[in-house]
Amino acid sequence: MARFFIDRPIFAWVIAIVMMLAGALSIYNLPVEQYPTVAPPEVTIRATYPGASAEAVEDSVTQVIEQQMNGIDNLLYIDSTSDSTGTAQIALTFAAGTDPDIAQVQVQNKLQLATPRLPQVVQQQGVQVSKSSDSFLMVLAATSNNGSMSRTDLSDYLGANVQDPISRVQGVGTTQLFGAQYAMRVWLDPNKLNQYGLTPTDVIQAITVQNNQVTGGQLGGQPAVKDQQLAASIIVQTLLETPEQFGDILLRVDSDGSRVRVRDVAEVKFGSENYNFDARFNGKPASGLGINLASGANALDTADRVRARLDELSQFFPEGMEISYPYDTTPFVKISIMEVVKTLFEGIALVFLVMFLFLQNFRATLIPTIAVPVVLLGTFAVLFAFGFTVNTLTMFGMVLAIGLLVDDAIVVVENVERVMEEDGLGPLEATRKSMDQITGALVGIALVLSAVFVPMAFFPGSTGAIYRQFSITIVSAMTLSVLVALILTPALCATMLKPSSAQHEEKKGFFGWFNRNFNRASHGYQSRVEKMIGHRGRYLLIYVAIVAVLGFSFSRLPSAFLPEEDQGILLSQVQLPVGSPLGQTMDVLGKMEDYYLNKEDAVTSIFTVGGFSFAGRGQNSGIAFVRLKDWEERDLSTDGVQQIIGRSMGYFSTIREAIIFALNPPAIPALGTSGGFNFQLQDRGGQGHDALVQARNQLLGAANQAGTLSQVRFNGLPDAPTYDLEVDRQKAQAMGVPLADINNTLSVAWGSSYVNDFIDRGRVKRVYVQGAAPFRMLPDDINNWYVRNGVGEMVPFDTFSDGEWSYGPQQLQRYNGVSSMNIQGNAAAGVSTGEAMATMERLAQDLPNGFGFEWTGLSFQEQQAGAQAPALYALSLLVVFLCLAALYESWSIPFAVMLVVPLGVIGAVLAATLRGLNNDVFFQVGLLTTVGLSAKNAILIAEFAKDLEDQGYSLLKATLEATRMRLRPILMTSLAFGLGVTPLMLSSGAGSGARNAIGTGVFGGVVAATVLAIFFIPLFYALVRRISGVPLTGKKDGSTPLEDREAQQ
Repeated sequence: MARFFIDRPIFAWVIAIVMMLAGALSIYNLPVEQYPTVAPPEVTIRATYPGASAEAVEDSVTQVIEQQMNGIDNLLYIDSTSDSTGTAQIALTFAAGTDPDIAQVQVQNKLQLATPRLPQVVQQQGVQVSKSSDSFLMVLAATSNNGSMSRTDLSDYLGANVQDPISRVQGVGTTQLFGAQYAMRVWLDPNKLNQYGLTPTDVIQAITVQNNQVTGGQLGGQPAVKDQQLAASIIVQTLLETPEQFGDILLRVDSDGSRVRVRDVAEVKFGSENYNFDARFNGKPASGLGINLASGANALDTADRVRARLDELSQFFPEGMEISYPYDTTPFVKISIMEVVKTLFEGIALVFLVMFLFLQNFRATLIPTIAVPVVLLGTFAVLFAFGFTVNTLTMFGMVLAIGLLVDDAIVVVENVERVMEEDGLGPLEATRKSMDQITGALVGIALVLSAVFVPMAFFPGSTGAIYRQFSITIVSAMTLSVLVALILTPALCATMLKPSSAQHEEKKGFFGWFNRNFNRASHGYQSRVEKMIGHRGRYLLIYVAIVAVLGFSFSRLPSAFLPEEDQGILLSQVQLPVGSPLGQTMDVLGKMEDYYLNKEDAVTSIFTVGGFSFAGRGQNSGIAFVRLKDWEERDLSTDGVQQIIGRSMGYFSTIREAIIFALNPPAIPALGTSGGFNFQLQDRGGQGHDALVQARNQLLGAANQAGTLSQVRFNGLPDAPTYDLEVDRQKAQAMGVPLADINNTLSVAWGSSYVNDFIDRGRVKRVYVQGAAPFRMLPDDINNWYVRNGVGEMVPFDTFSDGEWSYGPQQLQRYNGVSSMNIQGNAAAGVSTGEAMATMERLAQDLPNGFGFEWTGLSFQEQQAGAQAPALYALSLLVVFLCLAALYESWSIPFAVMLVVPLGVIGAVLAATLRGLNNDVFFQVGLLTTVGLSAKNAILIAEFAKDLEDQGYSLLKATLEATRMRLRPILMTSLAFGLGVTPLMLSSGAGSGARNAIGTGVFGGVVAATVLAIFFIPLFYALVRRISGVPLTGKKDGSTPLEDREAQQ
């Protein structure tokens, strides 16, 4: 194949140009994102039951919906929460690769079966189904810079004019309004209702009838009489629009003509739909909108579309209203990808310098450099064909591929140069002879490296999605690299290289000095290898010691899923004692604002929301979205996100009123809201809520005593005081009071009732009836409310009801249809998450009978991947072995190559240990690259030694001659590869966690694989061949002192 293209260089160029064109066109069409779709698709169902307790929501809404969610394709698990704000949320998670649209349709179809069984009020509010992750893509805050708009005005404007257009933007999953639109609020006064002998139900019925859209038909409608001259619509009644109109609604007209209107028994005014949230931006009243990404959507494109849509809408904003972005995950994505692209170019420049140092010839250096854009652009074309994206992972694959692809070209060029020099041939003949020698080695290297990376593509779950990116990128780059090395590089060598006029070492200046020293070192190296083969036993003991150190170091390396990243944003969650009102939560958030804005220079803005947190909603919960200055504007050693979290946790420990956590968002946003493990404790035996709480407390107590765990916490809302109102039904019946009226009065007065709609500035909004605030603050206020009995008398609540304080759940959780408690935590320093999970499983065994557990979220993925990791590593090594056996037609030579692998791996492990890095996904990719690299160096020597043996050399002479011939290309390719990843290892700023993890592993591996392996490869080769029956000396063709000594024995 190579000979064909050596004679047809233009044909070779045409192929290369077509590859580059295909790649260049692909780059324009490849979508850009931080990570591929790693998280499994999720479909969420949300329903609201106003005024209901957590138990009422679970029994009437959550369980009814859950029971219908059967027979859905690829469903992994169902996770649901019901809380005391009347909200039910059911999240269904599907296997990776499931089409989110089909999943959503299937869920909606099943929901149709459950809807008729839901309470009427819930159906009236509407049940939402959306396909989106539970973490925010971005949060935007609305403020008024001239003070003309209150927080309620801002919330109403966002809800009425911004939320819907943003929800319709392609890629947006769900939106969360931190506030509420205006509603018509009818605040009832129980004393006045009693005075007129009316109940809340009377008010609701009157509003329902008198605020209504009546269809009046037409004057002159068809069929009409003959010669009809007129046609017009009849307007009877339309929806009301102002508080005054609602105040005028008639409740009763007495026989004496006196009238009772709504305004006589209630205050009617504009208010909010709900009062669950309060928000501030940098201490100023604000409203906000949280935007979740739809499953499978591209984060960068979606964020750009959201911004573009907001720019269009901003032309119509009220004067003084401003939009800010206190939380945005996308700048990190852009910058981290730009940083990887920068390292790509830095790597290419460093590789060029190394090649120039060794080849000392601009033309010879140019040939491998030409191979780089051809292969990289070709790889982009392959990514496009496979439907992949430009993301951090594929770009890492490119950086690793540079070192690998330059290797192939270097091997070709260096060998042609050596043949020209040693055999005195012209470029054309030298290229032909050279390609005959090394084609086998090139194909072997490609097969081995592909064998290392291909099994990665078969990993399951999220880890598989990450590995697949590397796998496809590196394998396609390797394949193209070998093709270029067999097609374009020989053609370039034959046409561009010139016959060597001066011997390398005869050069003057720096290159002359370098060559003299290199040759001196080369001779010293050869004699050292010869001594090592002579003292095999001693060096085999050293090898065994190295492997033992590797085993120990690797077992001590803490494992993690992904490295922590400084994304330029952080979250702070606040939890006050149960029963704390929203006002107290906002006071604590105020202290937090003061700290971040005045004590931390690195913070640019803070957006605080009371009544909301990822652990659950309630008046005693709060969250802050903190945005930091750009990476180049802060010193990351003192103002990195981890340092800021450390300092702020120190300050928050002085705030006694609340528990506050500062959290760094996970590296892949869609995989949850915080790192660590995610455990679901289940009540499998139906023992009830109290028993489950006891089991949870027992488990938390044991977990926090265990040395391998840290920050183990219940992720939810604790039980809170509740006021249990007992209605004596016999008394009520005896007094002629219908139970339905009692229930209605309570739910309207103390909960709130959505009646129907009204028109506000052209938009349809809601009408709510509820007791006025002063009449529903204390238990005694219940006695202010009355119910009418069958004979028209007003009966007070205290005559047939009694109340007492007790403890009850604010939030109830379920997992896979069983009551559960979500427990989250982290591994202690130096402990792997795998060990932490094993500890939790062991502790769960000590719980009473009837309690089980399951893993969810990231831990579910980790458990899936962890079980298969060793098998896949073993498979990689087996496939490498089989490829080599086929290549060399020998079972022994592959052993010599495989024995070298631990020598590279120990360098990677020690480098990671010294830098305090974890054994995470990126480090594992670096490790596999190191395995391929170690094997590659061995192949280069083994291939030549085998050829020399076939030519009639003795085993020892063949081994030593092969080491001499291949030392230069091995050092050159290893240096090129090592320097290629140096920018990754040393980088800082956005996304540096992943870059350091992969760069450090590969750099350590390259150094060890080169320094140790160049000595051990010849030893292993000679040893394995000797064991397989080939004599060390035999065919005499110039003997060495060692050969003579062995011959005399």
